[in-house]
Amino acid sequence: MRILSALLFLTIVSACSANKKTQQARANAAYDARTEAQRASRTELPAQRPAGQSAPANRPNESRTAAPVPPTDSPAATNASAKSASEWIVTSIKGKFLAIDSTNVRIYMDLTGKTPTGEPMLKPTDLIEHFQIAYVMYPDYNNRDRLGYGNVPLTLQTVGQEGDHLTLTFDVKRPKDVATAILLTEITEVSSGTKARNDLSLRFRTSRLSDRFALFDNTGRQPQLRNYVNVGDTVVIGDINGTRKPLFGFRYKHDFDAASSPMNTSARPTAKSLTVDSTLRITTNQPFVLPKEGLYYFMEDTTDAAGIGLLVADKRFPKMTRPEKLIKPVLYMSTSTEINELNQAQDTKRAFDRYWLSLMSGNEEVARRTLKAYFDRVEEANRLFTTYKEGWKTDKGMIYIVLGPPDRVQRNREREVWVYNRRANVSEINFTFTKKPNQFVEDHYELVRYIEYQPIWYPIVEAWRTGAIRE
Repeated sequence: MRILSALLFLTIVSACSANKKTQQARANAAYDARTEAQRASRTELPAQRPAGQSAPANRPNESRTAAPVPPTDSPAATNASAKSASEWIVTSIKGKFLAIDSTNVRIYMDLTGKTPTGEPMLKPTDLIEHFQIAYVMYPDYNNRDRLGYGNVPLTLQTVGQEGDHLTLTFDVKRPKDVATAILLTEITEVSSGTKARNDLSLRFRTSRLSDRFALFDNTGRQPQLRNYVNVGDTVVIGDINGTRKPLFGFRYKHDFDAASSPMNTSARPTAKSLTVDSTLRITTNQPFVLPKEGLYYFMEDTTDAAGIGLLVADKRFPKMTRPEKLIKPVLYMSTSTEINELNQAQDTKRAFDRYWLSLMSGNEEVARRTLKAYFDRVEEANRLFTTYKEGWKTDKGMIYIVLGPPDRVQRNREREVWVYNRRANVSEINFTFTKKPNQFVEDHYELVRYIEYQPIWYPIVEAWRTGAIRE
């Protein structure tokens, strides 16, 4: 058996030129000095009404039009944002496939949507009565030769409801002599013609564990299209055919770093190996419990190159409620001095409250509103982008928290581009994420960083710091 450690295939961004480093250091120092100068007056929140208690608002998952999701998931309707609120609309789509046999795969999708009154679309009959769904398969993103196509039957057998979203299940047959394909699914609202699209990479000939097995709910019936569970949850790693086989499990207790600034083009030191904290054995399609937080990794054989990674978080995740955890995501809108003060504070909650009020010049109302808006974004980032680490720590999570959902997403096999063109004083800005190999998850993306983001990024951060952000 190999040494029980795992390599993270995390590509380190190459170092920038000395000139860019100097520019960046000068810009960061000037910004820190400017913001520190604004912290002259500080006022604490009254003890009976702490700001931290209003942070973890419970918002519906991915309720925004065109919200981005991990790469096997598409932002929802590309033309939906311009449509009237009085129409039925699909707002987001998550997708995954599992192999049935050598000639067929099963597609699973989680859908969120809105009714004409703006309420969440939660009845399966709403999707069945108001939408049509079709799919087409292409060899690749750049090749539009059709390999296959079809309509998806919408019945109570294919459409279901789970929590705050609808589920859709349908099977796709492998085209002859095809090993991989891109599945484009189009969901059309019948009366208006509004379309929502999802692109999903399919592999018909593969030995990957994650193409055959996935995280299921504790009944073993419905796949959970996410990379995290809560500590103490009963879960199942299963497949479509109910196969029972042993898997090796490894637990890593590691606190991964949060994303660095979009302007930070210099290389960051990254741990290339993780130490195994404990091991376990499970059987597929059999319920089991993960009693400790951490990163878990399941493999058929200890020599395999890839397996199934699963982040086990606290009971409240994707919400964040404890003061010692709430102080971490404010990294993206804080100076280094502020972060050090929060980390070194004896009373974390008191320091956290004081931090928000100092930014908002003692205005409790503005502090509460801004804090809620910020941690709503943090929660959504955790839901959408958690991979081998919490979603708020990822590059996508950082951009989402500060800027919100992109107005448009462009994607191919190697990269994903988020386009923002509906922000005040911004004509258009693009953020490019490149897909990097990672043994724990398939959807590991890293931001391409540029010093030129500075004149866009700092004013938006400043808007958060002054309470000017409106949700």
